Amino acid sequence: MQKMKIGAVLFDQSKGAAVVTLVEEHGERILPIFIGMWEGMAIFRELNRASSQRPQLHDLVYTLLQGLQTRLEKVLVDALSDTTFYARLYFRQHETMVVADARPSDAVALAVKFQAPIYVAEAVLEAAGKRGEFAVSGEATQEERRETPASEDVRSWLENLRPEDFADPQG
Repeated sequence: MQKMKIGAVLFDQSKGAAVVTLVEEHGERILPIFIGMWEGMAIFRELNRASSQRPQLHDLVYTLLQGLQTRLEKVLVDALSDTTFYARLYFRQHETMVVADARPSDAVALAVKFQAPIYVAEAVLEAAGKRGEFAVSGEATQEERRETPASEDVRSWLENLRPEDFADPQG
């Protein structure tokens, strides 16, 4: 299981889709996950601390869990089937741990809201991760990452990604 950081949220309005990239905290692999446009906007807003006019679902869940004295311990993207990723949320309420299945887009949005760590199973990274030309340090800002030439290569690669690129190589 590898600890990840959010690298970027990219949007393709013509296809009504987004891609969130998870980057190894201490490595160079990148995991792109295709998500819906609205889910991408929720993550983007949360990363930029921009509020929406009305609470979104992850805002509601956060408020409810806070009221129940429950916190999100971590998010784990733990499986990949065909081109679909699966995630688990690990909640702690007092001494009890509760694990819930979630879409990775919802899990990432909640991780950002709770400031909880995001992990990816090694098997998922081996199957769908891509090697980047750069490693993201924990302290690099989005702007610093955008300015590196290798980052531009990765951005170009991401812009040309298609869901078919994640087909099972043994299938």
